Amino acid sequence: EVQLVESGGGLVQAGGSLRLSCAASGLTFDDYTIGWFRQAPGKEREGVSCLSIFEGRTYYSDSVKGRFTISRDNTKNTVYLQMNTLKPEDTGVYYCAAQLRECYSDFTYWGQGTQVTVSS
Repeated sequence: EVQLVESGGGLVQAGGSLRLSCAASGLTFDDYTIGWFRQAPGKEREGVSCLSIFEGRTYYSDSVKGRFTISRDNTKNTVYLQMNTLKPEDTGVYYCAAQLRECYSDFTYWGQGTQVTVSS
């Protein structure tokens, strides 16, 4: 059974930092592209960042570019999202997801999410 488990969320003041982790099991981790998504209250889920298995390409939404960094540690089957200079609009539930293709493809497996709340 494939499992993705997010952790590292919490409450932080604007300007602060958090590091989210996504621990994967039940799959050959090295083969999977991993993405981070978020959903704010009353809004649709949006893509935040993605790390492709194809040449390790990384992608960021315009709203987080320059503030967030995605990385992976294949020895730990874990992907990280370092979030700096957080803003109240970054508040939401953050999900990681995995699939076998490029970042623009649909994601197959999803975690349960971790809450991030940024206070002003």
